Amino acid sequence: MSAEIRAWFEEYERKLRAEERKEGLTEGRTGATARAVLTVLRVRGIDVPDAARERILAEKDPETLERWHERAIVAASLAEVLDGLS
Repeated sequence: MSAEIRAWFEEYERKLRAEERKEGLTEGRTGATARAVLTVLRVRGIDVPDAARERILAEKDPETLERWHERAIVAASLAEVLDGLS
């Protein structure tokens, strides 16, 4: 393998590993935020049916989870937290 091809391949591998690390960190943060949403709802006494719990835990968008977390702190119902989900 030529030095040029080897250098390209090594750079490509570095980029892939960096992307995998980034995705892993994002998954870790979104999982923690999803659990925080559920914790706030539990502490506030708001019932979370299994379907809603699964939806919260499956959400991967950090902005959506952050919005839900903020709403969970002040909402009177689950529907107010999850964009109208009853």
